[in-house]
Amino acid sequence: MPENIKLEVVTPERFVVSEEAQIVVAPGVQGEFGVLSGHTPFLSALKLGTIRYKDAQGVERAVFVSGGFAEVLPDKVTVLAESAERRRDIDVERAKVALDRAQKRLAEAKEDRDFVRARAALERAMQRLRVASTRQ
Repeated sequence: MPENIKLEVVTPERFVVSEEAQIVVAPGVQGEFGVLSGHTPFLSALKLGTIRYKDAQGVERAVFVSGGFAEVLPDKVTVLAESAERRRDIDVERAKVALDRAQKRLAEAKEDRDFVRARAALERAMQRLRVASTRQ
């Protein structure tokens, strides 16, 4: 059986994940990438999306991230995220309210800046709901 790799997901406020994983899949800005133990080291910027991984027991887990950076080493993946939430920590009702609010702001956007901000809020809310609705 292959060795596990350490996964750490950190935000400016807290450690979100710190555990062993069999595989880690993350949303890089150049495309999604997967990491197993022994991987060649690299750095990648992350886009808004989902980090998926199998924990040491083989259970699929998911973490929402809204950008950041990943450092991959042969025995460890460190994610420095602007914000991150485990699937179980996502407040679905709050995400639905944020989705509705973002949709209204998009409809009312008068300036490019308003549109860009509303679109970003909409994407974050949609991604949170997508992560929260997947089975674990």
